[in-house]
Amino acid sequence: MPDAPDRPDTALTDPVTSALRGRLAGFGATRGAAVRFDPEVSPFAALPLDADGHGSAGDWADLAALCAPGSEVVVVRAAAGPPRIPAGWELLRAFPGVQMDGAAVPGAAADGLVELGPSDRAEMAELAGRTRPGPWLARTAELGRYLGVRHDGRLVAMAGERMRIGGAGGAGATEISAVCTDPEFRGRGLARRLVDAVAAGIVARGERPVLHAAADNLGAIRLYGAMGFTLSRTMRFDLLRAPHR
Repeated sequence: MPDAPDRPDTALTDPVTSALRGRLAGFGATRGAAVRFDPEVSPFAALPLDADGHGSAGDWADLAALCAPGSEVVVVRAAAGPPRIPAGWELLRAFPGVQMDGAAVPGAAADGLVELGPSDRAEMAELAGRTRPGPWLARTAELGRYLGVRHDGRLVAMAGERMRIGGAGGAGATEISAVCTDPEFRGRGLARRLVDAVAAGIVARGERPVLHAAADNLGAIRLYGAMGFTLSRTMRFDLLRAPHR
């Protein structure tokens, strides 16, 4: 049975570990206490780190064993500062973020949205590549339900589900991700409609919607705040290079 924590608030402080030791176990690998997503799904990884970012040599070695030599990985955790990395690892980018809690967000269905599937993957990748909403890899779309907006047949906006954190139903949360709009169609409220609709699907399962954003993405933080999401904790999404061995 999955050994993810049952309490969503506990799981949300370490979402990658919770997802990969729980409902998304088939999308990654674990070794000891270290976890990482399949590199075609997500760059995210995690290992036990204390409040100052220190981890044991054994846990860092386990994470290195899950990574190709010299490959890049994003270590995710609730914290104010970057991890203290051991020799052989390289910190490429120290990336502060925030987690936003949608416990009070009911979501809302919207007209004009389409459910995206395997036949849409090439367009989804193209839109994500142009708008850069966050990591988008060959298998990212397999993680959950994605909705989009088409104009004259062309995909111009989308949003969907990424990490499934904690247990199912009231014990869990699902992250809304890949919220992006073609620059030509911004300012029309498409992102809000999509986030509301994805949130409604999450709430219908009895789960809590959550979001992550870069700490300096004040526009997105304001938008999500206006929708009822609240800032819950400081997060880190730090890009590291694994040892070359």
